[in-house]
Amino acid sequence: MKSYAEMNEAGRLLALAEARASYELAKGKGLKLDITRGKPNLEQVQLSNGMFGAITEQDFFLDGVDTRNYGNPGGLPSTKKLFAEIMDVDPAQVFVGGNASLQLMYDTVAKAYTNGLWNSPHPWSQEEKVKFLCPCPGYDRHFHLSLSFGMELIPIAMSPDGPDMDAVEAAVADPAVKGIWCVPKYSNPDGYVYSAAVCERMANLKPAAPDFVILWDNAYVVHDIFDEVKDIPNILALCAAAGRPNMCITFASTSKITFAGGGVSAFAAGPEQLAHLAKLIGLQTIGYNKVNEMLHVRFLKDLPTVKALMARHAAIVRPKFEAVLDALDKEIAPLGIAKWSKPNGGYFVSLYAMPGTAKRAHQLCKEAGVTLTPAGASYPNNFDPDDSNLRIAPTFVTLEEITQAMQVLVECLKIAALEKLLA
Repeated sequence: MKSYAEMNEAGRLLALAEARASYELAKGKGLKLDITRGKPNLEQVQLSNGMFGAITEQDFFLDGVDTRNYGNPGGLPSTKKLFAEIMDVDPAQVFVGGNASLQLMYDTVAKAYTNGLWNSPHPWSQEEKVKFLCPCPGYDRHFHLSLSFGMELIPIAMSPDGPDMDAVEAAVADPAVKGIWCVPKYSNPDGYVYSAAVCERMANLKPAAPDFVILWDNAYVVHDIFDEVKDIPNILALCAAAGRPNMCITFASTSKITFAGGGVSAFAAGPEQLAHLAKLIGLQTIGYNKVNEMLHVRFLKDLPTVKALMARHAAIVRPKFEAVLDALDKEIAPLGIAKWSKPNGGYFVSLYAMPGTAKRAHQLCKEAGVTLTPAGASYPNNFDPDDSNLRIAPTFVTLEEITQAMQVLVECLKIAALEKLLA
């Protein structure tokens, strides 16, 4: 099979006719497939149904606390211990929240604006301008959260080792730069794992803003899919060793471990930052759902039990990732019109189509009944300068459905590329 670059015009016209014919056949099937978000499917969430056993009155007590009542706003000791194992931090650094780490991240930014962080000269709302660094492609919800507060988003290029640290180090010389978003393990959407060198440089940043913060969204810390597992260093320990123990706040949750809509979240931070945020959170809630904490502690128990459960998740989602990668390897790789990540974990495959064709491929998919996250969504302000990136989320649909979706996507990539080459 020739690559499209090697074909003459007649060959490209023939290939376009063939791709369009295959596309029309797929379009005629009336598909309605959604691969936009990284959601667990029914089979995955059912893995945790055993959490709901019979509960007697005494069963509601954990750590000597009646979980049904007020109190313990920072979380139960047992929950802190469990998250400390998952996040590789000290239990004293952990604050347990509600069902979503995104809520904790939003709360952190909101409190920075209303009250400032622990060492802010004044609340961020009093700053003339607040800028935030955004490694990209990245998590669109991080970017939308930032934009909702009027931040100026600064794109930072990503590599398989993590963010371009030369660019980060140069950017933090601006005192208006208040922080950076990071998904350090199985980054969204590329699935990259930050190298030890990148983590070390991150912890040793010398920002001009005294309250600069690293928002370390460790959403996929235990979400390995394939056998090659890469761990990341303890960023809080690195920051402490660098003399900035409060510069980083790290987040995690059980959203893709147990129940996406009914999990438990947590953040960990240095002592002053933790105390400052805990005091502010104490004004808005007397305590989060301790009954849910209790259920999770009894079900998940410890890190080995969590990893065993995640191995069962991996067995469910691995074939879907393999279906995505197999389709791209067989149908697209020989044509030389795209490249893609091959992640060892996380929830996404990041596809880079021929520059200038992602929006067209996305529209073609939509018309054929396959919905992807909008092209450009993984970039600040929804602007991908190359019009290239598409994010594939294989988990929520069935194996048969992701296979069907990929049959559509590969034809859309072919059509979009050939149309551009023939224009």
